[in-house]
Amino acid sequence: MGRCTIRRRVVGLALHGVIVASLVVGGAAPALAATSRGHGGGSGGGRATPTGNDVSYPQCGTSLPAAPAFGIVGLTGGLANDLNPCFGPSSSYPSYDQSELYWAAASSTGGASQPKASLYVNTADPGNVYDGTAISDWPDSGSTPYGSCTTTTVTLTSGTDTVGADSPACAWQYGYDNATEDVSWLEAAASAIDGQAPPVTVAGTASSYPWWLDVETANTWQSDTTMNVADLEGMIAALRAAGATAVGAYSTSSQWDTITGGTSSASGSLYGMPDWIPGARNLSGAQANCGQASFTGGTVTLTQWFSHPDGDYAC
Repeated sequence: MGRCTIRRRVVGLALHGVIVASLVVGGAAPALAATSRGHGGGSGGGRATPTGNDVSYPQCGTSLPAAPAFGIVGLTGGLANDLNPCFGPSSSYPSYDQSELYWAAASSTGGASQPKASLYVNTADPGNVYDGTAISDWPDSGSTPYGSCTTTTVTLTSGTDTVGADSPACAWQYGYDNATEDVSWLEAAASAIDGQAPPVTVAGTASSYPWWLDVETANTWQSDTTMNVADLEGMIAALRAAGATAVGAYSTSSQWDTITGGTSSASGSLYGMPDWIPGARNLSGAQANCGQASFTGGTVTLTQWFSHPDGDYAC
């Protein structure tokens, strides 16, 4: 799915233990390559076989599958803090019928264990400074389960600056802030769609959709997995605070373990999440991948196979 080199909103600079790795897992979404941004969409669908499609900004302006059993839409645009330009109506895609969120709600036929429409969001944890530049949307305050997010002084290429500490508390707040923004984008997109009076009304509440966190090593992560875990926990907390009841993870066991250090019963809200596993070349491979062990200690709920756009099988 995602590519997140560094956050776009950088203001200024010490490379500090950030994982920037690219991993292509046989046939997974093209965005597992470092040169791409976000994972693509799906292929196939219908009631007889529980298959659906996932789409995001690479499919903007293209013809989408006519009748998938379910649709999964990338809310973000490849980075953890940018918006998919055709998630809802925008200046580039002004009509409701150009919206991928509307496509999932209106075109999906149902008949699978998955609801007609789900969402996924890119994730990342760049820390407070990347390659000598301060990350401008890194928080510098907040009360979190890890304590208070506070400030610190750092040395940048341009001199010294006061920024949020590179701490689990600030990482948690960073994830919380990103997911809160995601929820606000959903609300705005649904409002813009429904304001055009389409045949199908689109829900704008977080509780109306399952949410998937796209967790890949092609994004930017810290080498300290404690920070990354806190970041993801913050995202889950924000989604739950907004009313979401189903939050899962899109990843592979190797990528998940590299980023989080692995999941056990002591892993808090990451333990037992539903899994969405990429890597298959075709539908039969996706069906077989339902038998893989869960990397979160939960249940493998969805598998993906490479297509144009990508296909998804409801286990």
